[in-house]
Amino acid sequence: MIRPFRETDISERYIGWLNDKHLMRFSENRHRSHTRESCLNYLRSFEGSPNRFWAIFAGAEHVGNITAHIDTRNGVADVGILIGEGGKGYGLEAWTAVCWHLLANGVRKITAGTMAINKAMIRIMEKSGMEFEGSRHRQFLVNGEEVDMIGACLLKHHAPIAVL
Repeated sequence: MIRPFRETDISERYIGWLNDKHLMRFSENRHRSHTRESCLNYLRSFEGSPNRFWAIFAGAEHVGNITAHIDTRNGVADVGILIGEGGKGYGLEAWTAVCWHLLANGVRKITAGTMAINKAMIRIMEKSGMEFEGSRHRQFLVNGEEVDMIGACLLKHHAPIAVL
């Protein structure tokens, strides 16, 4: 299940995900220390904007988050995801549902980017039907190593018929 992220979702467990060095190794959030206050500020940054912040649940358990930063003038949404614990396919399922929802509601193009070493995210991009559209060479520094950013997109006219 996916629903809008709420203040009550900011638990010690959730803050722990954001401060977990291994879990955040492919995220630019790895450079920050997160607190309840920083999480509240992030949640509030979505208020009054076209951007979206959802919580992902497996039954009653909060397992991750997904965001869409929406450029309404150009009909583009940049989507990002964090799965806090375990894979189990939740990422692909949530990603696909959010992309289809956005494409059915005024967005014409979904974009995403990830580090070239983030194999799980690259698989989500591929399995959801995204097309790779380029890279930014040596964009990130990870443990002193230069790492490319891989960019992908899903265009409305390439999406499954059900969302058109």
